[in-house]
Amino acid sequence: MSTYVYAITPADHPLRLEGLHGVGEPAGELRVLKTDALGAVVSDAPDDLRAKRRDLMAHQSVLSRLLDEGTALPMRFGLVGPDDGQVLAALDERRDEYGKRLKEIDGCVEYHVKVSRDEADMLREIVADSAEIRELNEVTRERPDAHTERLRLGELIASEVRTRQDAVAESVVTHLAPVGLGHRVGSATASHFLNVSFLVKRDEAAAFARAVDEEVERQGAGYVVSLHGPLPPYSFV
Repeated sequence: MSTYVYAITPADHPLRLEGLHGVGEPAGELRVLKTDALGAVVSDAPDDLRAKRRDLMAHQSVLSRLLDEGTALPMRFGLVGPDDGQVLAALDERRDEYGKRLKEIDGCVEYHVKVSRDEADMLREIVADSAEIRELNEVTRERPDAHTERLRLGELIASEVRTRQDAVAESVVTHLAPVGLGHRVGSATASHFLNVSFLVKRDEAAAFARAVDEEVERQGAGYVVSLHGPLPPYSFV
């Protein structure tokens, strides 16, 4: 049977899993596979594994317990190995790599910071700041056939939006990075132009939250800076 993997830990992790259960219906029984240096918390993988709320919560509960009591490399939901033997072989083959990663995230959690700006609000600001854009805007309103001017207006606005978003994104990361141990910038989305994950020492979590609050004040009311966490350090595994 295939093996579902929740996390990789040092061999000396306490691995207290009482009261927890694995994914699947009926719920899988958790077990630990160990080498001399590492451990993997696993269960049998259900045949019809899907991202149901029940299974997502079971996965998260296992990770929360492991991270509360020690260091663990959290696996994303749905990681399945061929069988226990293959998982043990992977622990042996990648022993040094996993050991290095465990040291890097020891005592750490992950926070996500996302930044957005109301599009209409930014457009009003851009128009107010640029005489050329104001002029082109008036021309295109008065002349529906002004195709060249309309194209130029769109190019100028798009360029200005990117420039302003890039400047704010760089500023936010620059001010928050010193409080963390590392960061990973993710892809922008339709709703957030900055999506960045920070690796933060657990005992620095309050300081990081304060730094985000300061950044909210610094950027002003036009921007929405949201903080999500603490989370398992998925982005740094």
